[in-house]
Amino acid sequence: MQAITFQNATVFTGESFLSGASVRVANGHIQEVSESPNGSTANDSTVIDLEGDYLIPGLIDLQLYGGSNLFLNDVPTPETVRHIYETHRRNGTTTLLPTIHSTSLDVMQQSMAAVQVIRTEEPYGVPGIHLEGPYFNPVKRGAHSAAFVRTPAEGELETLFSKNADVIQILTLAPEILTPEQLATIHRLKHPNTLLSLGHSNATYQQATNAFDNGFPLATHLYNAMRGFESREPGVVGAVVDHSAVRASIIADGYHCDPVAIRIAYRLMNNGGSERLFLISDALFANPPRPNFSLGEFIVHFEPDPTGPGRYVNNEGKLAGSALTLIDCVRVAVDQAEIPLVNALRMASVIPAEVIGLVDKLGKIQNGYVANVVRVDSTLHVKNVWSTGQAIV
Repeated sequence: MQAITFQNATVFTGESFLSGASVRVANGHIQEVSESPNGSTANDSTVIDLEGDYLIPGLIDLQLYGGSNLFLNDVPTPETVRHIYETHRRNGTTTLLPTIHSTSLDVMQQSMAAVQVIRTEEPYGVPGIHLEGPYFNPVKRGAHSAAFVRTPAEGELETLFSKNADVIQILTLAPEILTPEQLATIHRLKHPNTLLSLGHSNATYQQATNAFDNGFPLATHLYNAMRGFESREPGVVGAVVDHSAVRASIIADGYHCDPVAIRIAYRLMNNGGSERLFLISDALFANPPRPNFSLGEFIVHFEPDPTGPGRYVNNEGKLAGSALTLIDCVRVAVDQAEIPLVNALRMASVIPAEVIGLVDKLGKIQNGYVANVVRVDSTLHVKNVWSTGQAIV
């Protein structure tokens, strides 16, 4: 594998920026980070002058559903997973969790098996799947199909976890709709690495806090599809913000959350050494977005926006996912929510790497890390991507 030395770069290490720095990669890993603009080169090394552009860690997106054309719920095959990965990788997202929304048990298992195949090929690119649903509170189902939102049928949980359970990285559900016995079954049968995330929930503050204190380390897309904050009942939003340890994803696309709401959550959750908020794209499709899509009751169409990336809505007029990639969310976080660039990048790399337990390998440009790196210009648009040291674009 050809060694590469990136020279004259503004390197984001995961902790801070190094101006006029150089990075050498070989054998799929980062070998050296130097504050010298030239660094050291070997005889077999290709030298690339970044001309002062940013070199950032490959981004990590823990919730997205499709690529440019294919959608995992619709075609739950390894080919679809590979297409999703390749679409987002070209845009700087070098690690992702393909996500399925509420569906049948059969489609869930087919999707898990498909992701397992690609995980074997790309363990640091597709480390698992995110099952978003179907065990949701119907009051907060959002754009999820009413035909599939449900409590587990008799024996369903045993079947779900009977095969490929280790591929489930995140399982989003609403704990208040489950019995204590069902919750105990999930905790007993799930793989130790599977993270439970509270989402699409109408839980009270106390119910949500109890979940966070008892095996739910995450909350899914803050503000959206969860009981909001009120003075007499702080709800799920209040429980997330008030908790000392729970982490939450947020969709920074300019539609799901007002930039002010993003900034407030950031100030409350990522301060004083605590970093509990991270970015997801929630992308249905991207590059270019597919104009219309239907899958049973799940019918969406793309609404273009001359001032932004556009959005998907369903036939009820509800937001049904975004039409962008994670680097677009970083730009929204910086340009609209006024989050410092260092912190916005950490919310799309270091923090999600910590969430899925891979922060010792991914999310930073440091010696020994996987050589997933992205060249972006001063406006945070992707120019080049290298995945395990191989040029993608």
